[in-house]
Amino acid sequence: MTGKEVKPSVSAVQELLTQSGDGLREIVRSVMQAMLEAEMDDALGASKSERTETRLGYRSGYYSRTLVTRVGKLELRVPQDRNGRFSTELFERYQRSEQALVATLAEMYVQGVSTRKVKAITEELCGHSVSASAISAINKRLDASLAAFAGRQLAEPFPYLILDARYEKVREGGIVSSQAVLIAIGIDWDGRRQILAVEMANRESRSSWKDMLLGMRQRGLHGVEFIVADDHAGLRAAVREVLPEAAFQRCYVHFLRNALDHLPRKADDDCLQELRWLYDRRSVEEARRDLAVWIAKWSGRYPKLVAWAEEAIEETLTFYRLPRRHHKHLKSTNMLERLNEEIRRRTYVVRIFPNSDACRRLVRALAVETHENWLEAHRYLNMDDLRELKKIQLRQAA
Repeated sequence: MTGKEVKPSVSAVQELLTQSGDGLREIVRSVMQAMLEAEMDDALGASKSERTETRLGYRSGYYSRTLVTRVGKLELRVPQDRNGRFSTELFERYQRSEQALVATLAEMYVQGVSTRKVKAITEELCGHSVSASAISAINKRLDASLAAFAGRQLAEPFPYLILDARYEKVREGGIVSSQAVLIAIGIDWDGRRQILAVEMANRESRSSWKDMLLGMRQRGLHGVEFIVADDHAGLRAAVREVLPEAAFQRCYVHFLRNALDHLPRKADDDCLQELRWLYDRRSVEEARRDLAVWIAKWSGRYPKLVAWAEEAIEETLTFYRLPRRHHKHLKSTNMLERLNEEIRRRTYVVRIFPNSDACRRLVRALAVETHENWLEAHRYLNMDDLRELKKIQLRQAA
């Protein structure tokens, strides 16, 4: 790779390092300091100076700790307790993806893919000079923890499964190609989201999706009743083979994007907008009535689009069989968008990964952080609605 080819990566990293400003650095520092204080309060069972019979210990000052981030070095005060039992996971969890990013950039430098500027940036990110042995040590620690996450058993059932893929540029054997990052998210019966799998593949295909689904099955995946995904032929074939019992929802957002392929460039905006409104109806009966009106209105002007929509739209309406409060979350793969945005923000810094292992490492590290945050958050969905719906369906079947 030439210095000119690497310049976008360097510029992206420099922008993250230099344009954040002291204001953003202070915000991040304040938030992380507050998190440390909250962790100590939880550990002691009482806040500072609070008198309570349930208190488990007492504070004993602070020690200083520097955390290196993309917004600069943060000087934090880590609270201590008298018995020395308090330990924070904040640094390890926050820096997991930071280490993956640093390792990737440093690996580029060591392999001769980068320039002196990349070396300077990795030193700024790490806070010290980076050697090949240091990179190896970082990767070894990361890979062990990420492998444990990727191979963990899936003991509880996941009634909802969301599948999607994105592409990243990877250099293999001196050739740059786009490789697929396959991601699976599940929602359990507690209504919590979990990232179930992140895998790399040369491309989206029946075999790559099948391997991923079978891998989750071997880890214990069961109880899947509803799958949301794009209408990718290979993915569809793999789902039919591995999870034939699950209902399939074709992502309506992707469906509307595909509709553009069947419209002339200067089409009437109202046509697609009215098609979009079908997905806000209260029931599938309402949606089908409005669909009939839409077909009658636009079939003369856009016959190609209308014929395609009539044939393909039914699988985008599967979500109507779910509880109404679940519709907005499970009629598309949009719940993956925030994760994809975060992945995109980090991988943009690298632009071209030195190998597929480096790409998998960074994306999985981000996935672990997101997964842990989701488990600590409030329930994403109220599953009582689905439980009640299943009871009604069982009574009707009897």
